[in-house]
Amino acid sequence: MTIYQSGIIAEASSDALFITLNVDRSEINALRNTLGAAPALIEELQSQFPAAELHASIGLSSLIWDDLDRNRPQFLAPFPHIAGKDIEFIPTDVDLVLHIRSSRHDATYQLANVLFNAFGSSVRLVEEVSCFKYLDNRDLTGFVDGTENPAGEQRKAVALVGSEDQSFEHGSYFNLMRFVHDLEKWENEDLKTQEDVYGRTKHTNQEYPSAEKSVHAHTKRTSLKDENGDSLEILRHSMPFASLTEKGLMFASYSKTPVIFNLMLESMVKGDEHGNTDHLMKYTRATTGQAFFVPSNKWLVSLS
Repeated sequence: MTIYQSGIIAEASSDALFITLNVDRSEINALRNTLGAAPALIEELQSQFPAAELHASIGLSSLIWDDLDRNRPQFLAPFPHIAGKDIEFIPTDVDLVLHIRSSRHDATYQLANVLFNAFGSSVRLVEEVSCFKYLDNRDLTGFVDGTENPAGEQRKAVALVGSEDQSFEHGSYFNLMRFVHDLEKWENEDLKTQEDVYGRTKHTNQEYPSAEKSVHAHTKRTSLKDENGDSLEILRHSMPFASLTEKGLMFASYSKTPVIFNLMLESMVKGDEHGNTDHLMKYTRATTGQAFFVPSNKWLVSLS
């Protein structure tokens, strides 16, 4: 068992479930016991599917945190409400999230089922979204997703809280948004328009040179730098979902601080100093916006 929850750092999966839950406050003690037992339950299922790369993360929002611990992670807060001229991201915060993923849908389901049953009547299901790898890690718009993700040990440096918040070291801030795409509108655009919206080529996945990017390009609006010119990074685990009637993306990201993610949202919705916003938002809309802290396994076990 890793000191951090394994679903944070592990490489991209081909199958995932995002499950959001609300808690019955009258059953807080039962919730505490289940959260405390969860790392062992996850480890047991991982041993049953040794080749499935089965991983999980359990996150708690600011709404439920104070019922479990008198101390708080430094930056834990509700999802930000951000409104611009044409785009608005509205908080839909819930109490808990289960992010479960693997290379086998049956393994993903088994772990989700075990955890959900363990919570019993202490929780109520809000939403369950099943996601899948599409082609070579592409969004349903046809563009590769997560190209700029950190690699190797840099994933830990980007995603895990360090000694700056010692009580919650090895935890991570997790943001989740459900985007529903207007693919009919998107697919009526010509290839050049689509590529300009992303600032990247569609088939070869080559990023435009900075001088050739539109100020409205998605890669322009989300590629932020600090005062020293270094890139501000998050670790993305976004995946597509689809039925015959609704298609979109579960945007999921981990970071050692939510500040970077919030700055990206501001850049997309409110734009730069001239109000240039992210034109990808013309073709998709966010139906949820949720913020969580994914604590270390040590913290979870301490609850019981």
